[in-house]
This record gives sequence, C-alpha cells and structure tokens, in this order.
Amino acid sequence: MLSAEPLPTALLLTLCGVLLALSVLFSRASGRFGIPVALLFLGLGMAAGSDGPGGIEFNDYGLAFRLGTVALVLILFDGGLNTPLSSIRTAIRPAAVLATVGVVMTAAVAGLAAHLLFGFAWQQALLLGAIVSSTDAAAVFAVLRGSGLHLKRRVGTTLELESGLNDPMAVILTTAMTLSLVGGSEPGWELVWGAVVQMVVGAGLGVGIGWAGRLLLKRLRLRAAGLYPVMTLALAMMAFGVPTLLQGSGFLAVYIVGIALGNETIRYRTGLLRVHDALAWLSQVGMFLVLGLLVFPEALLEVTWEGLGMGLVLAFVARPLAVLLCLLPFRFPPREILYTGWVGLRGAVPIILATFPVLSGAPGAREIFNIVFFIVVVNGLIPGATVPWVTRKLGLAANVPEPPPAVLEIASTQLLNGELSAFYIGSASAVAGERISDLPFPPGSAAMLLVRGQELMAPRGDTVFQTGDHVYVFCLSEDLPLLRLLFGQQEDE
Repeated sequence: MLSAEPLPTALLLTLCGVLLALSVLFSRASGRFGIPVALLFLGLGMAAGSDGPGGIEFNDYGLAFRLGTVALVLILFDGGLNTPLSSIRTAIRPAAVLATVGVVMTAAVAGLAAHLLFGFAWQQALLLGAIVSSTDAAAVFAVLRGSGLHLKRRVGTTLELESGLNDPMAVILTTAMTLSLVGGSEPGWELVWGAVVQMVVGAGLGVGIGWAGRLLLKRLRLRAAGLYPVMTLALAMMAFGVPTLLQGSGFLAVYIVGIALGNETIRYRTGLLRVHDALAWLSQVGMFLVLGLLVFPEALLEVTWEGLGMGLVLAFVARPLAVLLCLLPFRFPPREILYTGWVGLRGAVPIILATFPVLSGAPGAREIFNIVFFIVVVNGLIPGATVPWVTRKLGLAANVPEPPPAVLEIASTQLLNGELSAFYIGSASAVAGERISDLPFPPGSAAMLLVRGQELMAPRGDTVFQTGDHVYVFCLSEDLPLLRLLFGQQEDE
C-alpha cells in the first residue's frame, strides 16, 4: 500500500507520471557524469520515499517482489529477442559455466567474507552471498546496449548470456538458504537436485513454448497490428508461469523463448522488437523506482561498513576469482578474463531476491536487505561507472560505426519475401567512390535511402557512395548474402 489511506486515482497517476518523466530526463545525465542509469532510478525512488522530499510511504515487500518479477520477465524476454543465435554458439559454454558454477563460487566467497570479516552467522552469511551471487540482466543490458557501448562479440555475448541464464541458480540458492534459516536445517543434496530439476524443466519448456510460439506467429493472421505484441506478451507470461508451476525455472524459460522468437522470421517483427524494447525500459524504470521506495536512507547508514566492505569484496575478489576459474578452461585471453570479472554488474535481481527472506520472516532479513541494497549501489559505481573506461583501456571495444540518424524499416503483418538491410560505407569498402549504376546489384534489388551526415538522399544511378554514408538496400532474401559480400559489412539494426 502507498499510504494508510488509498490515494485518489488522479493523484496516483500524477505521481507515477512525474516519477517516470523525471527518470527519463535524469537518464540523459547518466552518460554525461558516468553514473549508471539504474542508480539514478534507485536514487529517485529513495528521494520519493517517506524519508525523502517525496514523502511516499511504501513498505509492501510482497507487491515489490511481484512487480519486480513481472519486470524481470519483460526485460529477459526483450534480451532474448535481441540475442542472435550465431553469437550464442560462440559463447554458450563459458556463459553456462559462469551462470552455474560461477554463481556458486561467487556465493561461497562472498559468504565466507561476510562470516570472517563482518561476523555474520554462517547461515546468514551464505544467504547474503547467495542473494548477490548473480549478475543482473537489467543492469548488463542497460550498460552494454542502452549506452551505445559495442564490445568484441565473444565478450559481449558471454556477459549478456550469463546475465540471462544465471538468475535461476541465484534463486535456487537464495530459496534454499532462506528455508534453511527459517527452519533451522542445513541444505543437503536436495539443493543440487533442485537446481538440476529447475534447469532441465525450465530449459525444456522454454524450448517447447518457443517452438510453438514460432509456429503460431508464422501462421497467425490478425487484423490489427497492435494485437501481435499482445500475443508475444502472452507467450512471455506463459513462458515464465508454466515452468514455475511445474517446479522449473521460469526466468530461464522466458529468456529461451525470447531467443527462439527473435531468431525467426515472424509477422510484424520490426514492430514487435520496438514494443518490447519500450516495455523493457518501462519495466526497468518502474522496477528500480519501486525498489528505491522500499529503502530508508537512515537504515542504510546503519550498515555502511558492511555494505561498503561486501561491495568491494564482490567487485575485487569474489567475482574476479570465480570468473578466472570458470574461463581458464576455455582459453580466454587474460584481458577478456579481467574484463568479464570486472563487469559483474548487480542491479534489481539481488534486491528482489532480498525481499524473499523478509517475506519469509527469516532472522536478520531486514538487515540483509539493507546491506544488499548498499552493495548494489557500490557495485553501480565500482565497477558500473567505470565500464566504458575499462573497455577502452583493455581494447575490447568493437570497431562498429555509429548508427545512422534516420532509420528505414518495413513493418508488415504479412510474411514477405524481401529484406531491407542497412550498410555502412567505410574507407576500406569496395563500393566507396563508386556509382550505383556501376555496381553489380542483383536483379530485384535497389538502394532505397542514403543517409549522408544529417541529410536524407534518394539514391539514383549516378549517385556516388562516399565514406561515412549509410545506405538502405532492399533485396530478395536469397540475394542478401551477395549484398553483404558486396558492401563488406552489415550494420546491426
């Protein structure tokens, strides 16, 4: 509940609108000052809370847990939609090891530090370690995609896949340690068995729902284009709900379904990607705002040393050590291991997981929640704010051209035999300095739009391609490989 008495609908909508608008406006400053956008949303939520100038009283952990779960479903689904299958093949093995063994190692080292350095009882220390053991999909996707940062393919895909796959293991560990703390028993082999069951059921149902969803969307013909995002949203919800009801990992399943749909030619695909991108951003903003409302700044001050110390242990010891041990068998270069260990971003997931012990009435749960929140803030600054600088220093930024200022797309509710692709004319491109009429375009292909600086141009036969141009070309699907060879590279749309 927001207060002792329900707020009038008009006032509630006004407050929500103001908070969302401020979040969007403040996000512009994140890149300028090097502050991760998630921290801005959290800070705005805290400022709007009962201890801040906003004065909104909110302490409903159950509602926050449910809203956070829905938001993570939408964020993971959008992340899956934008994950190319070709990239997965190169990174799935190291990402899977990081998402399972790496999570366990991180939890163990963090728990050990909490016990030895800050005097936590073993069960509480291991619970704290389990809660902060996984990287956060919302934070990783926001930094790697939302900030315009382009990484070398294997490193970037490994980080994204890990963040999409490691939530189940963190949930399993947190649940087991919470039940152990509440019931006074020690987790045994049932923890390992439960993890295997959740992974297998989640992955199996994710593949099944994804396959069925692909068939459905390829055959489904709806009169209104706006109904297609409704159907994909329904698939995302079922992808989480059905496996969860059957003791599987809904988070893993929804990510797999997103990958399955994103790598298939389906109706209204362009429109679907834009809708789910907007839903993911709305989910991220709303989730961090709500979680920020839960925190009282005075309570954070009481756990300053524990939160700061654990945040530093996580950034400099637990995460890098786990990554080193997990990636050595895959022969990653040292700089890639160092980078992957540094970019272990925490965000909403640990805070949401920290609400579970509170709801279960576990001893010391409120203190653990405040420490986790503090850890997320520290992690957002170290290493979160340093990611672009570290990327440049380690030479892991991919040489990707800036996106064109104008975007041309085909949005159709019909399956058409045609592709609209964007190409960048680099200095080494074979077509640079050539007239369109002199190029061996396949029959049925045509240059549709040329973007040169801030100008839009209608390309003609005598138009000469210049370095720095972006050109949109329409072609038949079977001619796309030839055009890729002609232009030398294709932009990611």
